[in-house]
Amino acid sequence: MVMKKFMNAPENLTTELLEGYALCYPSKIKVVSEKIVVRATPKSTDKVAIVTLGGAGHEPALSGFVGEGMLDASVVGDIFAAPGAPKVVEALRMFKDYKGIILVVLNHEGDQRNANMALMMAAKEGLKVSKIVTAEDIAPGVDAPIEDRRGLGGCIPLIKILGAAAEKGLDVDEILAIGERFNKRMATLAVTLKVATHPQAGQEIGALADDQMEIGMGQHGEGGGNGPEPMQSADWVAETMANKLARALELKAGEKIMLMINGSGATTLMEMLIVYRKAHQVLTAAGIEVVSGCCDEILTVQEAAGFQMIVGVFDDETLAMYNAPSDAPYWVVR
Repeated sequence: MVMKKFMNAPENLTTELLEGYALCYPSKIKVVSEKIVVRATPKSTDKVAIVTLGGAGHEPALSGFVGEGMLDASVVGDIFAAPGAPKVVEALRMFKDYKGIILVVLNHEGDQRNANMALMMAAKEGLKVSKIVTAEDIAPGVDAPIEDRRGLGGCIPLIKILGAAAEKGLDVDEILAIGERFNKRMATLAVTLKVATHPQAGQEIGALADDQMEIGMGQHGEGGGNGPEPMQSADWVAETMANKLARALELKAGEKIMLMINGSGATTLMEMLIVYRKAHQVLTAAGIEVVSGCCDEILTVQEAAGFQMIVGVFDDETLAMYNAPSDAPYWVVR
């Protein structure tokens, strides 16, 4: 199958998309040293900096969430590839005079390896950096070891909470405590209908027949669920996934949650809203209070069809942080 994408030379994809991003949002972000996205106007150094890293190709994640109340910097790798440790350290050095630095890392092998290497390099330079890891994918099982659980779109609401806490001037330990409370009660489950094409290699990532779907497939085509199964209705998929997430989080009546449907790239808003409708019905029927909802594309995988269902449990403090003002290109709260 011929790959059809609006692109120029494949080797220039990351550079060109970042150039376009900076031109589109010049009042909010800028690109420095080719692949580091930072705020156009830095926040004051008496606050903790929130930094992340990850490969390109998942837009708007992660760089779309650099801005007031969220990230201070995003270090960008090539398509679906983590940035090298030296580039991450270069970004961390930018915040050496801040109150502290927190590095948000999604649990993928390359991201973890390069982040850990960067932390060791930074420590040798006298930089003190704390790390928080998202590994909220429940497809391998809720009792699976953390190395088997992937970080998916749940990183974005977590970044929102961390960023808000940092804007309040809290110290590193206070911010991490708030973030980990939410992180530990957040879960994501994905479903895929059609796999993505790698825009540089031109090859499909994974395989699914036209009449199949897979609950639990990773965002790069990795297995993780029970394998492909026949297509089902929106209600069946939404109810199945919502119940799995509720069991994983041991949700109880009266708890306040966020429910997010994150489109993978080729799923229409119509489909996402239909799925959200049923998931909301299932959860509220169990006495769970959905206090925040979202149907959008926050972390995509090129033209993959499917979505991630993300549930996070709030306490009063994490809910206040989630609703606090922010002004990143792809997440504005006023």
